[in-house]
Amino acid sequence: MAILVVGSVAFDSLETPSGKRERVLGGAATHFALAASFFTKVRVVGVVGEDFLPQHEAVLTNKGIDTTGIERAPGKSFHWTGSYVKDMNAAETLATDLNVFAAFEPKIPESYLDSEYLFLANIDPVLQARVRAQMPDVKMVAGDTMNYWIAAHRENLLKVLKELDVLLINDGEAKMLSGESNGLRAANGVRALGPKALIVKHGEYGATAYTSGRPFRAPAMPLHDVVDPTGAGDSFAGGFYGYIASQPELTPEVFRRAMFYGSVMGSLAVEKFGTERIQATTRKEIDERFEHLREISHL
Repeated sequence: MAILVVGSVAFDSLETPSGKRERVLGGAATHFALAASFFTKVRVVGVVGEDFLPQHEAVLTNKGIDTTGIERAPGKSFHWTGSYVKDMNAAETLATDLNVFAAFEPKIPESYLDSEYLFLANIDPVLQARVRAQMPDVKMVAGDTMNYWIAAHRENLLKVLKELDVLLINDGEAKMLSGESNGLRAANGVRALGPKALIVKHGEYGATAYTSGRPFRAPAMPLHDVVDPTGAGDSFAGGFYGYIASQPELTPEVFRRAMFYGSVMGSLAVEKFGTERIQATTRKEIDERFEHLREISHL
């Protein structure tokens, strides 16, 4: 099964307690695609500038990711500068240069129209809705958003939420979207807005899935060192959704296992800057970490 992901392909300049890095490969679609590629076929729709070189594209294509849908535009790629020096759980944005991403209009290649799964990464909900309309026959739709869209573009976002099978957001976003301060009430409030299932990410404390049944908590992998948290959430989403797309049918057991694979991919992503750790991992290492996570979380 193939996943189509629509979102940002970017460069990040980062400072964490582990050091500084300038213009490492990043972006929501990049982190998602790399994580998902260990489980299923992935296709990317995004836009990059003239600074996106063959070696950057090779990071994706070396994992079998289809980059046909990445548009090349005159100018520079989206560039985010952030710091985690004060708090590793909350990025301090120092600069956001949208560059070619400011005029991004997703274009779905004809070869992508038979994709069975669609992931709407963190972009303008107007664009998310347009992409969804172009893919009416997908088997499943998942998506992400952030506090900016919740606060400034709520009406458009609410239209997208009604189209989602799964929404993945963090604690603060769930409370902001629902207007509730209690986590459980916030989750129920968000699901009432449309998504059939909600996954709330808790950073180093794991993630909780809210569906029609009981909530299910997947723990995070205990780590000695966290180098760069930037791609953790998108990598979680890639591992989660990639595993689901690799299975013949979606059952409660598959959904729970997907949550664990999401935690595994998130844990790998943070161990080095940018995409370095995910690039270097193997499916064997992923499955070993999955088994370890299962062992430490069961009686």
